[in-house]
Amino acid sequence: FTEFVITVTIVAAITIMSWGVHQRSLKKVRDLTHQNRSLSTRYGKLTEQFMPFISSYPFDPHKFRFIGSPIDGVQFEEDRILLIEFKSATSSLTSRQRRIRELVKNGQVEFLELRLD
Repeated sequence: FTEFVITVTIVAAITIMSWGVHQRSLKKVRDLTHQNRSLSTRYGKLTEQFMPFISSYPFDPHKFRFIGSPIDGVQFEEDRILLIEFKSATSSLTSRQRRIRELVKNGQVEFLELRLD
């Protein structure tokens, strides 16, 4: 009986220690995943500002104005004005960006002149 109790105690101790190691490992994975996403977001925000200056950008980069949110910017051409959102890899439009795209498609974009007195 004593050997049984000792065996059960050892198995319980090993199980508890293994669980603790597993939990710490999971936390490290979560932290690294969060850091990776954060770095990816920062990289995206930084590169967005330079996208108009890459050689494949189809417009005059000096006529681009960076906004940042909810879209990256506005391109001012002689015959039109374009709302620009840069995307890379598998990223997709946010729901807010999709809503803006719909408003543009439906002609619900206006020019207002507001005067402050």
